[in-house]
Amino acid sequence: MNLSVVNSRTLVGVTAIPVAVEVHLAGGLPSLSIVGMPETAVRESKDRVRSAIVNSGYEFPARRITVNLAPADLPKHGGRFDLPIALGLLAASGQLEASLLADKEFVGELALSGELRPVSGALPTAMAVREDNRALIVPTGNSAEAGLVSGCDVYCSDSLLSLCNQLALDEALEKVRALEGDDHLYNASIPDLADVRGQHLARRALEVAASGGHNLLMVGPPGTGKSMLASRLPGILPPMSLEESLESASVASISQAGLKTSEWRKRPFRSPHHTASGVALVGGGSQPKPGEISLAHNGVLFLDELPEFPRSVLDVMREPIENGCITISRAGHQADFPARIQLVAAMNPCPCGYYGDQREPCRCSPDIISRYQSRVSGPLLDRVDLQIQVQRIEYALLRSDAEKGESSESVKARVSLVYQQQLKRAGKVNARLTPQEVDQFCTLNETQHQWLAKALDKFNLSARAIHRTLKVARTIADMAGSEQIGNDHLREALSYRSTLSEKNGC
Repeated sequence: MNLSVVNSRTLVGVTAIPVAVEVHLAGGLPSLSIVGMPETAVRESKDRVRSAIVNSGYEFPARRITVNLAPADLPKHGGRFDLPIALGLLAASGQLEASLLADKEFVGELALSGELRPVSGALPTAMAVREDNRALIVPTGNSAEAGLVSGCDVYCSDSLLSLCNQLALDEALEKVRALEGDDHLYNASIPDLADVRGQHLARRALEVAASGGHNLLMVGPPGTGKSMLASRLPGILPPMSLEESLESASVASISQAGLKTSEWRKRPFRSPHHTASGVALVGGGSQPKPGEISLAHNGVLFLDELPEFPRSVLDVMREPIENGCITISRAGHQADFPARIQLVAAMNPCPCGYYGDQREPCRCSPDIISRYQSRVSGPLLDRVDLQIQVQRIEYALLRSDAEKGESSESVKARVSLVYQQQLKRAGKVNARLTPQEVDQFCTLNETQHQWLAKALDKFNLSARAIHRTLKVARTIADMAGSEQIGNDHLREALSYRSTLSEKNGC
């Protein structure tokens, strides 16, 4: 037999697309050519495959070899095709029975010795293979990651030789057992909200944000606990569902750092430095990789020192915050990355940090303060549901013998109840309600409509801001166990909605 076909997958974003690795042996001078839009790492696989086959005790065919990666118009990258190419060569040359490969898919990079090395994206690959009811064979180094997908037959091997022996001798391949995460284990590693002393307004806003999935901006002097509060938000968020966990883990799987399988059920918390570029936040590259926004999918993206980010960098987040998705387009293809995040930001009110502080006098002129605050664009602020001031706290609350605040565990219990109520009502948290759903679930009486009309004039609110205010009011009503939005709920929501400049008295 001079022709064989081995099934594999390539990644476009977080989507694993089927690839048929076709290997043909023909007469002529010995050579090996790979076609089907291979990038450099794929073209170099011919040298790795040659050495791996020889060092595994098999004969490398002295024929004219053509390897086609179909479909031909889809870019292929990485070393994941080493294993299917090697198996295809062995099957085409009659050293391995081709029928043994028919109902399986293979990914893996080969060392020159024939050992199998792990590749990126094993988790989204296993999720895609599960849909096609095939078995997946991965390197042993990918077994923990691929094993996160239940309902998929995943097998692993540590070398080309051992895999071929198991296939040829009809021995049982090593099956990977599906893993499950322990939410309580993850909570132990998240800072506790009980460490925050005082700051009742900030704690309340944090609970509202967690209950409804709302974006939050904290403004205040340095050292008042803004970063401390933000780092404790993941600890009061409800546990992720299995589907959400797999989505977030899939993004991490294709990232540069890879996936920590021991933390796959933990909500992401990303805190990029303010020197990060737009590409670092959104993602990109010749072979698009996810950025910080996508890596925070189903979790929290914390931007500290918000005005220190370049304005152009901040503005690239406006569409992802609204749409929950990022599309990166290149000349030959495009990649979609999920980006359903909860944005939490912190900033000082002015360059010196003490504008409006009751103890430390501000050294900035009104013009400097205005320019500093205007680094954060109005359209971005329009997408932030809750905007609060964080004030200094008294020393008496900082003493070691002072009473601690409420723990994350007790707050999380309340948040989870509100969260489940929202899922039961609309199938989503309040922050993601569509305009039609806002009209359906956030109804007001005539007096409340008049209040909103006055707020629109006073704060110059946009239609988007009005809708976001209604969503916050709906969340506050849910926290109070009320079926209807009450006057107090709407007043509190409006108190979070004032613009940054007016909040600080400019």
